[in-house]
Amino acid sequence: EVQLVESGGGLVQAGESLRLSCAASGFSLDDYAIGWFRQAPGKEREGVSCISSSLGSTYYADSVKGRFTLSSDSAKNTVYLQMNSLKPEDTAVYYCAAERGSCTVAGGSPVFYAYDYWGQGTQVTVSS
Repeated sequence: EVQLVESGGGLVQAGESLRLSCAASGFSLDDYAIGWFRQAPGKEREGVSCISSSLGSTYYADSVKGRFTLSSDSAKNTVYLQMNSLKPEDTAVYYCAAERGSCTVAGGSPVFYAYDYWGQGTQVTVSS
């Protein structure tokens, strides 16, 4: 059974950091790309970043470029999203999702319709 479990969300102040984890089971990160998305109340889902571990490729939306960094641990089958210099506008529920093959992106942002499996989400709240 394919499963994605996010963790690491929380409440921080502006300028602080968080690291989100996406633990995958039922498939290998060598075969799937992992995308991160976020959705704030009243807003559309936004593609944040994507990593294709097999290709060593990463992509970032302009809104997070230079502040967020993706990494993966194949032994743990886990992808990490390091978020630095957090801003109040980063407040959202963050989801990881899996897409077979490589990242499907538009302008650096992963596109949600390409992703087959989704986690339950983790809340990130950044206070000003």
